Amino acid sequence: MDKSNQPKPSGGRESFLVFLVVGCGLLATLSWNSVMQPGSSQEEQVTSKADGLQSSVRSKKNGKAVALIDVPLATGHEPIEKLFVQSGCAVCHTIPGIEPAQGREGPKLVLGVNGPIRLADPNYQGTAESVREYIQESILNPGAYVVPGYSDRVMPRWYGKRLNAKALDRIARYLEELKD
Repeated sequence: MDKSNQPKPSGGRESFLVFLVVGCGLLATLSWNSVMQPGSSQEEQVTSKADGLQSSVRSKKNGKAVALIDVPLATGHEPIEKLFVQSGCAVCHTIPGIEPAQGREGPKLVLGVNGPIRLADPNYQGTAESVREYIQESILNPGAYVVPGYSDRVMPRWYGKRLNAKALDRIARYLEELKD
C-alpha cells in the first residue's frame, strides 16, 4: 500500500502549539499576580514545581492553594486586544484589528463572513443557531466543526474551564462583527 499520499502526523508541532498557548496563559497570569499591591488582602503568592505545570497560587487571605489551571486566562474586563492575547487566541489565529494576532496555525477569524457559511456546511455537527453561538461553541467544543485544511487537535479543549462567561461573550461579540 502506498503511504506517500497519506498525511503525516504532526503531533510534535501540535503539542508545541498547545504548550505555547498554555505558556502564554501562565505568563499572563503570573504577570497579573506580580502587579497586585503588596499587603492587599487579595495578594497571592505563586509557587511552582520544576515542570511548571504543577504551579499553584496560594491566597494569603485564606491560605488555600489553587492550581493555575483553575485561574482564568482572562476576566473579560481587559481591553479587547489584551483579552485575545491573554486568552492565547493571538498565538494561532490572525484576527483583524488585533495587531499581535498574526498566527497561521488556525483559521483567520473573520466570522462575520465565515460564521454563516460554517453553520450551513453539511459537515457542521454542532448545535449553534447563530454566529455568536457558533463562535462560543467553537471555543468550548472545537470538534463540533473543524475548518477544512486545519487539524482538529490544535485548538485546546480546556478553554471552557479557563474563560469565564464575560470573556467568552466579549470574544464572541468582537469576532461576529469581523468582516475583514
